[in-house]
Amino acid sequence: MLIVLSVLISVRSSVFLRPDNLIDLLKNNAVLGIMALGMTLVIITGGIDVSVGAVVALLTVLAGKFMVTFSGNLLLVFLVAIASGILIGIINGTLIALANIPAIVVTLGSMSIINGLMLYYTNGSWINDLPTWFIDFGKITFFKFTDASGNMVGIPIQIVIFLIMIFLTWALLKYTLIGRAVYAIGGNPVSAKRVGINIGRTLIFVYAYMGFLAGVAAVTHTSIMRQVDPNAFLGFELQVVAAVVVGGASITGGSGSVIGTVLGVLFMAVLNNGLILTHIPTFWQKIIVGLIIILAVSFDVIQRKRMEKSLPRVDVEY
Repeated sequence: MLIVLSVLISVRSSVFLRPDNLIDLLKNNAVLGIMALGMTLVIITGGIDVSVGAVVALLTVLAGKFMVTFSGNLLLVFLVAIASGILIGIINGTLIALANIPAIVVTLGSMSIINGLMLYYTNGSWINDLPTWFIDFGKITFFKFTDASGNMVGIPIQIVIFLIMIFLTWALLKYTLIGRAVYAIGGNPVSAKRVGINIGRTLIFVYAYMGFLAGVAAVTHTSIMRQVDPNAFLGFELQVVAAVVVGGASITGGSGSVIGTVLGVLFMAVLNNGLILTHIPTFWQKIIVGLIIILAVSFDVIQRKRMEKSLPRVDVEY
């Protein structure tokens, strides 16, 4: 689907396949990709986090206020954003795991509380005048080269951060015990508990990891925009969930992969970029994203029902 979509867009617009456009596409969707990686773990466990947009917005405000007030340095900015994100994730995870409150209820409540507090604190005002050293950080590029048009292009630091988070999340799911526990809980929580997996501790870790990635995403976003808009992430959770579901993760839990999520992010990025390049009205983007979510979830449900029908059934009489 990604290849077909790319071919169709390149036929309509010669700009699409230019190196500078593809690099900008990846850079502008690095934040979506980072958050989708965290959402992958959440959805694999059978949960969902609809507070991601509010959390990232709050962390961008905290990082921005910290830099404007204290200046500091890059490491401290990352630590402030990441520590705050992990704390919010632990609170969400604890309520879900130990209080047995459904994830959708907890994260909806968190979203409302965070949005209210942020509106009270910022009054909707943007944060400008970020330190020069941070703006310079956002301009860092690697592997510079000259394209066919004679333009100098390179790989921005934001894409490098995204790639590091991809590797970290992939290694976590594939090579660690907690990664196996994430799949086990999503597949069958009763069986997972019987084999000795601590479900509560695993869920708290998953939501804390979501918070960790939200902190990274917040600093990454701020380095791209070079200012902070408290309202920049309204409705962002829809895009994150869409990317993960399109990437093949089951909304009911138990299956999903980092590679699939990355492909889902690329698909959504190419789709949005193609709509812009072909001058299709922006309101169609939301309509198309909604249709894609419905189709992806419907396909997942149909596929699961077919698998269940193919399984042998044994009736036991007492």
